[in-house]
Amino acid sequence: MYKKLLAIVFVAIIPTLAHANNLKMNTTLPAVTVTNKGELILNNNSIGYQAWNSAELVGKTHIIMAIAGRASAKEINAKLVNAISAAKFPQQKYQTTTIINQDDAIWGTSSFVKSAAEESKKQYPWSSIVLDSNGNVQKSWDLQKESSAIIVLDKNAKILFIHEGALNQQQRQQVIALVKKNI
Repeated sequence: MYKKLLAIVFVAIIPTLAHANNLKMNTTLPAVTVTNKGELILNNNSIGYQAWNSAELVGKTHIIMAIAGRASAKEINAKLVNAISAAKFPQQKYQTTTIINQDDAIWGTSSFVKSAAEESKKQYPWSSIVLDSNGNVQKSWDLQKESSAIIVLDKNAKILFIHEGALNQQQRQQVIALVKKNI
């Protein structure tokens, strides 16, 4: 009886055990370019797009928020967004980069995802927002679908922190402390 129960539990959790991104601590991110849409550029209240490349992440400490194009993924780490805002990091030394996987949107909502990204750029013009129409970042870094990944990089683009899914209070504090230490 117990063996059957253990076997059922093990089979149920295999998918969560099997998934692991390909990001490694103290290394740089695997190179990836987003050319279909890309980084949102605000010019006189109009939004344009330019190609974005992960090699551009050198020079500042970064928090990268790679999220699925779903409201549920955005909400996973909303408390971290609030903590980042409250920390008031200096813009000349720090940057948040939000990468939205439009390819991982609920069917029929990709135009809403695009509109929401554009409105966010207008509301927060200093922010770096990348709209990834083809899911290149998620595929290249092997990130979980329908989720949120938080990555902290130092100014040399070395990975200091990686977490997929919701951060707990201790992890949010760790992210903020890592940024403070590295700016």
